Amino acid sequence: MKIIDVESEPIHKNPHGVDARRIYNRDHGQAIHIELNTGQSLNKHITPVDVFFYVLEGTATVEIGDEIQEVEQDHLVESPAKIPHRVMNISNSKVRFLVVKMPRPAEPTKIL
Repeated sequence: MKIIDVESEPIHKNPHGVDARRIYNRDHGQAIHIELNTGQSLNKHITPVDVFFYVLEGTATVEIGDEIQEVEQDHLVESPAKIPHRVMNISNSKVRFLVVKMPRPAEPTKIL
């Protein structure tokens, strides 16, 4: 059994400049733990594979294509491949969420 302590994982350098920790990285999928402080957001980007966001803490504002919606703790949002998307924290408290990509992308994410 392998157990990952998220807080012990290094922050992965990323184009969004946020606290992102890769906690699972296999050919069939990838999971990244992201923490956004108030006012932080992911840059709008396109991933080459399907993604879902699972909110662990707080209320995130998620933009996928032309849709924008607030998403609370314990909610999951699907984001299809090749559709522009981003997650923002416009609340007064931190937001923590998982990003799960399936399968693990063979191409890089495209920042818009």
